[in-house]
Amino acid sequence: MRIHSCHFCSSPVYPGHGIMFVRNDAKEFRFCRSKCHKNFKMKRNPRKVRWTKAFRKSAGKEMVVDSTLTFAARRNVPVRYNRELVAVTLTAMQRVAEIRAKRERAFYKNRMRGNKAKQREEDRKLVAENEELLKQGGLIPRVRPVANVVEDEIDENMELEEAAEQKEEVLVKVPVKRRKQKI
Repeated sequence: MRIHSCHFCSSPVYPGHGIMFVRNDAKEFRFCRSKCHKNFKMKRNPRKVRWTKAFRKSAGKEMVVDSTLTFAARRNVPVRYNRELVAVTLTAMQRVAEIRAKRERAFYKNRMRGNKAKQREEDRKLVAENEELLKQGGLIPRVRPVANVVEDEIDENMELEEAAEQKEEVLVKVPVKRRKQKI
């Protein structure tokens, strides 16, 4: 059973699913759904359509260069069936999938960390450019010393804990009303 990939969005096309378009020069194009087929007929570039894998890779949102991605490359070399080879291949496939998932998580975390730093830098630049607006409008926030902030938080936490204890005491004192069952 061969699982093809969609020519437009690169998602898997399972046997019996999707649309196959054969051009006059006998080149086959497989599509996972009519949405991809219509976009192909409209001559849209998959790298410019935001929901395709081609866009995500070209925009740097998914891994492009990684050794685990080479295992998905198509190999048209037939190999004789060998039970030991199949067992080794299956364990290797599981291991490669684990490694790929781990690297994708690391890639995602790294990409998100970059976004926070980039956003922080843009915010600082905006404040530096419009500093006169903050001074004129009186919008400069009053900054409390760090020691006071910590003390205030501790006081608030103590008050919350005391309130919780009082609620528990009140809940214990209230009797439970029972309904009479109709027979």
